Amino acid sequence: MNVSLRTSAALLLASVIASSGFASNFIGLPRNVLWVVLQSCISTKALIGESFPCLVVDPGDRDVPGTAVLRAPGQKTHTVVIPTNNVIGIEDSELQHDAGYTYWRAALSARSFVTAALMGRLRTEDVGMAVNSAGGRSQDQLHIHLDCINMDVKSALQQMGHTIRTHWNEFPLTLAGSRFFAKRITANEASDFNPFSAVKSLPVKNIHSEWISFAVFSASQPGVDAGLYIFAYHAPESHAEKLLDHRCRVVLSSG
Repeated sequence: MNVSLRTSAALLLASVIASSGFASNFIGLPRNVLWVVLQSCISTKALIGESFPCLVVDPGDRDVPGTAVLRAPGQKTHTVVIPTNNVIGIEDSELQHDAGYTYWRAALSARSFVTAALMGRLRTEDVGMAVNSAGGRSQDQLHIHLDCINMDVKSALQQMGHTIRTHWNEFPLTLAGSRFFAKRITANEASDFNPFSAVKSLPVKNIHSEWISFAVFSASQPGVDAGLYIFAYHAPESHAEKLLDHRCRVVLSSG
């Protein structure tokens, strides 16, 4: 596919995302549209040194896989991190190894794109990350969502964050209509953590990798050591992205 065709595909995706966000199923559209747009980012980077329509493209090297960061067109803060390799989604076995750590670190770093979009009005601690299950996503290329924490989730963490341990337990409150398992990652573990591997040990029977969805938030509540919380649940259409708020009301609430 030449550059002009890839650019056209990127514009097509932009028009869809502007109205739906990555959250909704692209009814009638192939599940590889995101992959096509990613190829345009990679080609543009190679040809002219620009990452358009992505914000940034890191091609990686022989030892470290590449990543790209893309802003959902028409949305101020909603951002996704995408492998430049073909990684179908959370069920991909590649994520259990070094690649999983690489994509996780890229997501941690990409939180700065969300905070920069609001010019310092949003704390890094109020940026969440999420990956949906095979049935809960619309595209078959791994993409890690980043955006503001849902206000109800933030309130729940302030109330009950102290109950989250360093092993999986059911969180005592319902979040966005679902019951999640939660686990705390200490500050020392955060950069060397692989959430794709961690969710494989959820305490559920007959676990299916493609049914898992998870979200990660900062553990910055009073009385809790700095670190991270990971929330996950297991269902055919699990969709932890619902714990993020693409309208970013957490900023409005802080004045």
